[in-house]
Amino acid sequence: MGARVSRTDFEWVYTEEPHASRRKIILEKYPQIKKLFGYDPNFKWVVTAMVLVQIISLPFVVQLSWPLMLIVAYCFGGVINHSLMLAIHEIAHNLAFGHNRPLANRLFGFFANLPIGIPVSISFKKYHLEHHRYQGDEVIDTDLPTLLEAKLFCTTGGKLVWLFLQPFFYSFRPLMVRPKPPTPMELINLVIQLFFDAVIIKLFGWKALGYLIFGGVMAMGVHPVAGHFVAEHYMFKKGYETYSYYGPLNWITFNVGYHNEHHDFPAVPGCRLPEVRRIAPEFYDNLPHHDSWSKVLYDFVTDPDIGPYARIKRKHHGLDS
Repeated sequence: MGARVSRTDFEWVYTEEPHASRRKIILEKYPQIKKLFGYDPNFKWVVTAMVLVQIISLPFVVQLSWPLMLIVAYCFGGVINHSLMLAIHEIAHNLAFGHNRPLANRLFGFFANLPIGIPVSISFKKYHLEHHRYQGDEVIDTDLPTLLEAKLFCTTGGKLVWLFLQPFFYSFRPLMVRPKPPTPMELINLVIQLFFDAVIIKLFGWKALGYLIFGGVMAMGVHPVAGHFVAEHYMFKKGYETYSYYGPLNWITFNVGYHNEHHDFPAVPGCRLPEVRRIAPEFYDNLPHHDSWSKVLYDFVTDPDIGPYARIKRKHHGLDS
């Protein structure tokens, strides 16, 4: 299975997560960044177009053989579904219609969720906002790999397997390490999604639903757009826990690559995050960053200094979630 990783524990620190303090410093120097807060008025139309493209493609992809259909799902449908997952990320921050219209954001999240095939919109928000507030907290931040993951997938081959299994760890880790009772909105999300899936099966058959679900799963694993899962917070340079990516895939992922900028200013929609960097370059240009998500995945697998252990963690001090 190849060489073992050199790390045998996470990187433990005793400082607060860096983004709140940097946000304060940046706003003191550049208060005009507050004008970027709000929502993107074009966002809803882009998401609607992606949902419609996925639905319109179904009568064509069901005519393909299963092997060819999976290739199309990996190269095309899965990319759109991954982009829709990142649209749900934007919606979790109320960036579809603004903070003063929370219900509109939630309902639009149900819509963006439809081609993904599995209800994730409300559950994602429930855990993701904690990731922002308590980044690195050993109990609350479910974005952190578990100790079991780090111990099991500690070789070159093991890390590759971990990447293939990333969709399952990302989806089920929060439910295992920090379970929460389902909310009414989650149940509504589930009912709407099951109804949509049933309609898809009725109109186009099981292969159509398989195309949607398998495409999304494959695009969360060993796939260029999935590189952001590793690129965002795995410690590629000692002492740095959040990394931005400034490559072309930002065009189809709502600028999620501008991740330092996003954690500093989660109220800024993705389309305006490059403007944050332009206004305050001295806070970002000297931070380590990535230029290729594919290279991130390659380095994660082959570099013995990087692996599931390469995350900064903080002791939990009884913080109230």
